[in-house]
Amino acid sequence: MFYSVRVDGTISLFSAEASGPGLADLAGVLCGPGRMTGFGRTAARLSAVVDEPWRAGALARECRRRGAEAQVSAAECGRPLVRTPFRVDLLPLEQRWNRGEEKVLPEGFRLDGAMLRMWALAAGSPQGNGYLLALDPEAPETHERLITALAQLGVRRITALAQLGVPAKAQKGEEALLRVTGRRRLAHVLELIGDAPAGAEPAWPSLVPVVRAV
Repeated sequence: MFYSVRVDGTISLFSAEASGPGLADLAGVLCGPGRMTGFGRTAARLSAVVDEPWRAGALARECRRRGAEAQVSAAECGRPLVRTPFRVDLLPLEQRWNRGEEKVLPEGFRLDGAMLRMWALAAGSPQGNGYLLALDPEAPETHERLITALAQLGVRRITALAQLGVPAKAQKGEEALLRVTGRRRLAHVLELIGDAPAGAEPAWPSLVPVVRAV
């Protein structure tokens, strides 16, 4: 399922460079495949199963930049897994993003460029002349509210485009993607997320049109 969106201009206050890296940025991983796991009420950890090894490595380095050590291993499904140890300072994220075993979007959640940068690392990819951001297929109730959060960054939803036979609203376990198109809009996303960290260039939006072979 694709959500088609447009990006309007917004101020650089929300860009990834507007403030130094911090643990709050890790919420961007939770916008995509990330999960918080609590250890009683004493500690929590962040984990994310991603599609490519380079993506896990880049996420681990970005976590370390924010003071949270992270290791890369293989999940039970065989895909790359990046995971922090249990930490006391990650409890606020776990308490805000979990309701029992369900992942929820916190009340009053505000997305910024630094979080969007982490989301792009975890689940962003260029496609043709557009850019895709994957949503968590196991947390469909977060999708609409994430679109609203993106609107606060200058991203406005146009329509929800369903693939053939797929209902307009994604069901649990069904792939759902945000799609951004247009050179000006992609340039704005780049302004928000900053330059790609080393090794993560395949995840970054491209302003070079893709020429299809004839």
